[in-house]
Amino acid sequence: MPDPAAQTLEQTQRALTAALRDSALAAPSGVDARALQVYRRLIHGNIERAIANAFPVLRAISGDDDWQARLRGFIAGHRFAHPALRKLPEDFIAWLDESASERSGDPDWLAELCHYEWVELALGHDTQELQAQAPFSLARPPQLSPLAWTLTYRYPVHRIGPDHLPQSVPADPTYLIVYRDRADQVRFMEINALTLLLMRAIESHPELSAQELLQTLAEELHTADKDAVVEAGAQLLQGLLQRDILLGSRSA
Repeated sequence: MPDPAAQTLEQTQRALTAALRDSALAAPSGVDARALQVYRRLIHGNIERAIANAFPVLRAISGDDDWQARLRGFIAGHRFAHPALRKLPEDFIAWLDESASERSGDPDWLAELCHYEWVELALGHDTQELQAQAPFSLARPPQLSPLAWTLTYRYPVHRIGPDHLPQSVPADPTYLIVYRDRADQVRFMEINALTLLLMRAIESHPELSAQELLQTLAEELHTADKDAVVEAGAQLLQGLLQRDILLGSRSA
């Protein structure tokens, strides 16, 4: 049979945890209300600092009331997957997604902005080091940096700030490469549809040479001047090499 004392202890712990996370709940029986408030402030303050540091643009564009309401909802309503504060940004992104229908007042672009800010943070914290630059040849497969992410957003998230808040969905999506270079600086590159297709092709067909990738791309675009597409693509690859988005060519 279950131990009644153990059940009571578990119930008390759950009630205390719920009260610590949700300030609307009363202190459980036997818990001093003033002590509870102290711990609530500590928990809220630690989480707020972690989220504000991870999402500085979100904090800058949020009024204090909206910011605090969003934090309270996150702390009270999310089932945290990790105990470490450094994992809180991932939990926050997950909470934005799972609670979107409950937060009808959030602008349509908020989740995309937070994802973009999280990508910058994730690349900055990634422990991988870039390998030495290898020789590049159109005759061999190009080697993508593991610290370069190709992203598509509906909104120009890299431009959002207190003085630039989107009022409507743009006609065209925003394509970005967010990457970390050899100086350990996280940077972004706004790209066009051709560069996006080229990046996707490199990721999807690592066995193909750069020349083969460009020729296939030219055929898929149904352009009359395929040589011009190949030439433009070769120049794009050189630009990606200079930015540490490409690391050269794969070994034969």
